Amino acid sequence: MPVEFLSDKQAAGYGSFVGVPDRGDLERCFYLDDEDRRLVGLHRGDQNRLGFALQLTTVRFLGVFLDDPVDVPSEVAGYVASIC
Repeated sequence: MPVEFLSDKQAAGYGSFVGVPDRGDLERCFYLDDEDRRLVGLHRGDQNRLGFALQLTTVRFLGVFLDDPVDVPSEVAGYVASIC
């Protein structure tokens, strides 16, 4: 993806978490609607359901999937775990 219009700092942070999202971002982007919950529920095991929910909400927040799916701030993982 061309990133010439981004500053070096913006390009370096693209597609990754830069700090921890605030409470408003968590509530706005890291939610699960009925269809999301149905999809999450198709996965076996708590860890798989949480992992899928984290990927689903992370792509909603960042606009891309993380290169390393476990590279999520612990606060985000805790928030998503609390709503699964």
